[in-house]
Amino acid sequence: MFSTEKLIKMALEEDLGSGDVTTLSTVPPGTTARALIKAKEECVAAGIQVLGLVFRTLDPSLKIEARVSDGDLVKVGDPLMAVTGNVISILMAERVALNFVQRLCGIATLTSSFVSEVGAYGAEIVDTRKTTPGWRSLEKYAVQVGGARNHRHGLFDGILIKDNHIRAAGTVTDAVSHAQRMAPHGLKIEVEAADLDQVKEAARAGADIILLDNMSEELLREAVGYIRNEYPAIKLEASGGIVLENVAKVAACGVDFISVGALTHSAPAIDISLDLVA
Repeated sequence: MFSTEKLIKMALEEDLGSGDVTTLSTVPPGTTARALIKAKEECVAAGIQVLGLVFRTLDPSLKIEARVSDGDLVKVGDPLMAVTGNVISILMAERVALNFVQRLCGIATLTSSFVSEVGAYGAEIVDTRKTTPGWRSLEKYAVQVGGARNHRHGLFDGILIKDNHIRAAGTVTDAVSHAQRMAPHGLKIEVEAADLDQVKEAARAGADIILLDNMSEELLREAVGYIRNEYPAIKLEASGGIVLENVAKVAACGVDFISVGALTHSAPAIDISLDLVA
């Protein structure tokens, strides 16, 4: 798993290459100033420490003043951070720093919107493994900032038996049986089900959690009703085709969790700018 520091160094190396020819050819050495990083649209702040770390990684002498904390609601024009010091360093780090914070604020903001939509129900919003390669820890952190929970961090920390596992094992029952014998102690077994027959088979086989995959609202309600009556200890997760416009209806069906890949794979970046002010 990539560390934040490693990601930042890689990003700076990628952007700088042999040097920032524009800045080095236009800004006199030793020029100092203060820069303000501002939100140009309303958002939930996330990645503020990462933002500062980009500047400090390139030039430890830069003075960093965070104006908000992760989780704060930021309005248009609000400053996220002030950076004071060598202008050449500030401009060299600018794009990479903004790339990180725009992405993380975008995820936190979209996540917050989903969480707000299901606030009247008992369902919790969770993320998926549909993350930017190398960015998983950061993106899942931004999901937490937005008020949702993380699903699996990787293939190593949770059992989720999906359609291809079932095909390879033979049946839902076979797949669950293998998992019960072979899985590390303490891990819950979750099974993806595409219809009511698979829901029933997964429940009979001993699944701890059943993922209701791409089901209509009618089928969701039917599956929830069956499990609540026959296997009340089993948790239910809805997934597939869930957007802001329908997430409340999904939550109203009575599921425990709603997994939304869009939190990380489709969150729009927040428009954030850096301007020299003095």
